[in-house]
Amino acid sequence: RSDGVDLSYAELDAWSDRLAATLDAEPGALVGVSLPRSLELVVALVAVAKSGAAFLPLDPDYPQDRLRYMIDDARPAAVLDDPAAIRAARDTRNAGHHREIDTASWAYVLYTSGSTGRPKGVAVPHAGIVNRILWLQDAYPLAAHDRMLVKTPISFDTSVWEVFWPLTTGAALVMVPPG
Repeated sequence: RSDGVDLSYAELDAWSDRLAATLDAEPGALVGVSLPRSLELVVALVAVAKSGAAFLPLDPDYPQDRLRYMIDDARPAAVLDDPAAIRAARDTRNAGHHREIDTASWAYVLYTSGSTGRPKGVAVPHAGIVNRILWLQDAYPLAAHDRMLVKTPISFDTSVWEVFWPLTTGAALVMVPPG
């Protein structure tokens, strides 16, 4: 749920399939994602995962020089930064595809704050996310009737759990508008 709009799991699956089919990214590549908290952000993250690529969160609120540094350093194959383009993929006829994902492959790359020098990219494998989600589900079980408030900026690792944990249990995501 975002801005009063609900998206079902079936709609998320179909929309993210269509977007994944349009991505020009091979497994193991990076795809920058620079979108505010929204349905489009969730669709983009799921689509990148389905493509086999890893996402590079590019927080739209970051200073431009930091974003340029991250893009120049990481060299993503593509950058998803236009909500209208994400919405356009919803109505395309592209058939989506799911790739076998090697759990040792990267799921995302986060950049450190740079407080001890230049920011550094830290790659996190799919197995790390799965391990964390399994632990969370064991310690704090979510069910289909639960709601998860998604409020963390995409550039923080906890945002990954806020988005993907409920998606593994059938719970609902409730997106807090930016700001």
